[in-house]
Amino acid sequence: MMSNRMYDFLKWLSILCLPALETLIRVVFAVWSLPYGEEISATIVAIDAFLGACLGISSIQYKGGESE
Repeated sequence: MMSNRMYDFLKWLSILCLPALETLIRVVFAVWSLPYGEEISATIVAIDAFLGACLGISSIQYKGGESE
């Protein structure tokens, strides 16, 4: 079970921080012709997708455990 604080942090990370970091990496690496920009940004997107899926599952399990 994940604490609310941890869930909120991971949600913030997946919704705001990782997409912003991916955009920054993609743009800066392209502008400066640095190597591996596509690979790094694709890795960030994959991590973000995995994290989003885990948070979605956690949210469904939490809501399923609530009594109505």
